[in-house]
This record gives sequence, C-alpha cells and structure tokens, in this order.
Amino acid sequence: MLRELSRRVHAGVISSTELIYESIRRIEASNGAINAVVATDFTRALEAARKVDDAVARNEDVGVLAGIPILVKDVEDVAGLPTTHGSLTRANAKPAESSGLVPGRLMDAGAIVVGKTNAPEYSFEVYTSNRLFGSTVNPWAPDWSPGGSSGGSAAAIAAGFAPIATATDGGGSIRIPGAFCGLAGLKPTGGIVPRSPIPAWIDLSTDGPMATSIDDLELLFNLISGVADGDPNAVPRNSLRRAAFSRPVQVLAAPRTYDWGPLPTEIQQFFDRALLSLHHDLALEVTPISAGEIFRCGNPDLDWFVLCCTEQAHLLGHQFIEDNAERFDEIFLGHMRFGMSRTLENYLDARRLRFAYTAEFDALLGSEKILATPTMAVQGFLPDGRPDAQSAPGIGPEALNTVVQNITGNPAITLPAGVLSNGVPFGLQLTGPRYSELLLLELGRLWEASNPWPLTAPDYRSFTTEGLNL
Repeated sequence: MLRELSRRVHAGVISSTELIYESIRRIEASNGAINAVVATDFTRALEAARKVDDAVARNEDVGVLAGIPILVKDVEDVAGLPTTHGSLTRANAKPAESSGLVPGRLMDAGAIVVGKTNAPEYSFEVYTSNRLFGSTVNPWAPDWSPGGSSGGSAAAIAAGFAPIATATDGGGSIRIPGAFCGLAGLKPTGGIVPRSPIPAWIDLSTDGPMATSIDDLELLFNLISGVADGDPNAVPRNSLRRAAFSRPVQVLAAPRTYDWGPLPTEIQQFFDRALLSLHHDLALEVTPISAGEIFRCGNPDLDWFVLCCTEQAHLLGHQFIEDNAERFDEIFLGHMRFGMSRTLENYLDARRLRFAYTAEFDALLGSEKILATPTMAVQGFLPDGRPDAQSAPGIGPEALNTVVQNITGNPAITLPAGVLSNGVPFGLQLTGPRYSELLLLELGRLWEASNPWPLTAPDYRSFTTEGLNL
C-alpha cells in the first residue's frame, strides 16, 4: 500500500495535497465517534504537502513516504505540537521544539504529520482511556476497546484515517491494539530501533510498526531501525539474522506465556484454528507445549510490573506524584504508589531475574524455533478498561501474552487471525529468537497469503489506491 501510494505521488498521478485533504476529511467525518485523534496540525500539513508537490513537479526526490499522511502517538514529540502523555498533569504542555527520533525518521522519509493519537495516561494501560481526552473505541466493535497503549494509533489505522500511525511497546502496546484492531504489529528486538529519548521503562520499551499489510510493516521497520547516538543498547540492522526462511521451522504452541489457567473457550478455539493453518497452509511443524514449560525461575508478568512501576515512579518523582494525586487516573496513581513502595532489593531482584528469563527463553527457542500464542488471552474489554459491565476498571496480567518479550528483548509479531463473536479481531502472536525479525516478517507474508485479512474495520475505507478510488 505505502509503496504504491509513494509511486503514484512520485509519478504525479496523485498529489500529496490530495492525500492530506483525504486524511483530514476522514478524521473530521469519523473521529467524533472513535476518539482516536486528539490533536491536529492540518494547516502545517497542507503547507508541507504543497512543498512536496512542488518538489515532484521539479523532479526532485521526495522520499520513500512521499508526502503520505501520518499520525503520531501522543507520547512522542512532534515539533510544534504538545506531548501530553494523556495526562491532566500535561494538559498545558508547550509545543515540542523538535521531533522525536522515530517520528523524525518517518518525516525525513517524506511522511507528513496530520495529528496525534490518544494513549492511556503515561502509556500505562492496555486500554486507551484517560481523564484528559476520554476513551478511544474500537472501529471494529465500538462497544469495545482498541487496546493500548497504542490504541489511538491502531484505531486510526483501522478506520482508514491515515496509512501510518506510530506506536511504542513496553509490555505489548503495539501487539495488543494491533490484535484487537485487525492489524499486523511488530515489537522489534530491544535496541534495533534506538531509544531516544530514554524511555520511562528503561530497558523494556521500544518503538515499532503497526500496519495493514506485511509489506507496509517491513517498509516502516526498515525506516525506523538503525543505530543512533545516545542509546547504549542500540545495535545496527546488520545484527538481524540473515538466514532466509527455510522449512522446517518448528513452532512451539502454548496457550499462555505464563500459567494463569485455561484460555477462554472462544480464544482457545481460534488459537487451535490458527495452529492448524500454520501446519497445513504454511507446512510448519507445530509442537504443543504447556505454559509451565516456558519459565520455571519465576513469574515474568509480575516482575515486569515491578520494573515498569518503579521506573515510571522514579521518572515522575515521588513529590510530583503526591502533589498531583488528584489529577491522576485512580488506577495509574495506584500503580505509581506501588512503584514508590518497592525497595531497592525488590527492584534489583526483578532486574536480575531478566537474565534468568532470557536464558530460559534462549534455551527454549534456540536459533530457529518460534513460540506461537494468542496475542491476547481475552476476547476484549470495555473502552474504559472494565473487563465487563459489572466490574471495576483494571485488566490483570492473565489477559496478556505480551510482557515477557519486553523483559527478554525477543521480537514478536501479531497477525490477524479472524474475528471473534463480539466483533473484535483475534490476533496470533509469533515470538522468535532475538534478531529474528526477518524470519517473523517472512512468516507474516506466508500467513497473509494464506489467511488474507480486511485492510480496515467494516464500513471504513482503506487508505489504498482502491480505497481512494484512484
């Protein structure tokens, strides 16, 4: 999709101005119902588009993204726009003076920012709701959440607002909304996409792409990866394993990454169907394993929670947290107080266990094995973070299969694998050895060929040449 749009802009078949106007029309027409976009920059976007069109007329290179509209998650800086992190504590944030590394790399490739997307307060939840902007709903099923924390970006792509929206992942924040919104999403190996500025969750978080197709996913991944100054863990792209996909690749299939009990019946049914497709359509050897066979040294989900709560609380500062207690979301405040209550021993115990979890994952996967799980172990939750109408907001670790990859640094991809009875898409997650992104992308291509998925939610138009009626 992106390559074809770029080709047409370069050829003068369609102008960047037309693409930006189309994105604006779609946002203005439908965002009120979805609440995915929380800030816009239409005037500057149109000015930038006209410059792209002038450059095309002069036969100048306008970049591989060639004036294509992009939305940026509201935890990343874009020059001229405030970054609120979905928090009342930053409601009056001044416009950023410069753009963050990943938005900057995409803009350098020709993309034009039209606005910013909603996120939970300081990206701390798996649903997208905050006191500053409210809740984002899922375009596939408006009674349900698009997930989080990159839920605004996922909802915007699924509704066809723009073909690109940025995402970050510290515990599943690409893969969770990718799964719930019928998108492909890749959490790269830690360090492949440099961290700048330093993430709140220092070693856990990374940027990564979400997209409607594997080709777009790979293009975006190539654009945002590569070393940069300031990240001591950054590694060059040539660290990726270059071995081409070759059968047999063994798939280890587990219902969960930690044993929180049986999956809900419908999730298990969809997972079983996905495993059959991996075996019959992709000719892969699938070996069932139990969740208890993956990690024996501890509970990575709980240790992840210790790390991210402690590091976020330290970044904000204890005094700031208490001074702003009434302005924080109640659940977020609870997380911060949990983080402040951890001792140095608690925190360092969790950090040291990262090495044990990584060693166990390395032993399990070797160099070419893949772990298949459902991306999410639940059918969804309500936009305000309630599991159901009778419950209070708050999603427990038993809902996720997306945390341990951030602890160990392993790459993981979510792939659309059907639509559940409630209208929310189901995602299949494949986790590979570190630096196996090329293998995951190739498996994604094969999956896409045998299990094609819709490019947008029902009743929305894709941002393709067909969706644009070109």
